[in-house]
Amino acid sequence: MAERAFEDSIQTDFREKLDYGSYLGLDQILVSQKPISDHHDELLFIIQHQTSELWMKLAIHELKSAVEHVKHDKLEPCFKILARVKQIQRMLFEQWAVLETLTPSEYAQFRGVLGQASGLQSYQNRMIEFLFGNKDAKAIKVFQHAPEIHAELTALLHTPSLYDEFLRHLARRRFAIPADRVERDWSQPYEESADVIAVFKRIYEDPAQYWDAYEMCEKLVDVEEQFSLWRYRHMKTVERIIGFKMGTGGSSGIPFLAKGLSIRLFPELWDVRTEIGR
Repeated sequence: MAERAFEDSIQTDFREKLDYGSYLGLDQILVSQKPISDHHDELLFIIQHQTSELWMKLAIHELKSAVEHVKHDKLEPCFKILARVKQIQRMLFEQWAVLETLTPSEYAQFRGVLGQASGLQSYQNRMIEFLFGNKDAKAIKVFQHAPEIHAELTALLHTPSLYDEFLRHLARRRFAIPADRVERDWSQPYEESADVIAVFKRIYEDPAQYWDAYEMCEKLVDVEEQFSLWRYRHMKTVERIIGFKMGTGGSSGIPFLAKGLSIRLFPELWDVRTEIGR
């Protein structure tokens, strides 16, 4: 059998040096899993959701940066950022496969300890929805017990989304973006505009002239597609494990999740495809 000698140059004395565990805060992270039941699979359930929240934290970090770049009319840095967000979304999608190893009978043995705790109360997921433009003022009611989080979500609710800022950027470049897309009540869900479809048609039919805008459009389509796939996988995982039971947070469960599949974040970027080449 081949061997790999432990090299003499490898650091072994960390009494006064920063080591791997300290840098990553593993002493805090690895004791943050606190199952309430004694069921073997509750640890899986906790880690699944904790790691999802870590990936969401990174996605929020990246999306906020993308918004700032667009506000300053710098689209190019967003290409790398949104490519990274797409890969984060892919990781979130793939994680459902691990949770799907939890069978209905196994989950039923500890589901009761969750009480009314639910993914609906993930404020980071709500932040991502708002950054993408899926605004819903009622959704932040579940965070009233946490004033700082509620205030942060309220501010984001009333702030232009990434898509809003992209349309405002195009307006500054003298594309025919309607005035009611440049200034509006940002807390309201976005509504599709035929005029915006026409702008995207112009961009898609002359990518050489509008390459940065064209690439930004495609990057936005990438992240929305991944978001839709995540939503679908979420719904199917829930159906596989609890069927059509109500959610622990009080939602109708599968019917509620299914309605989310029809939400389109950037509707004109999808509908313009029907118009291209006509």
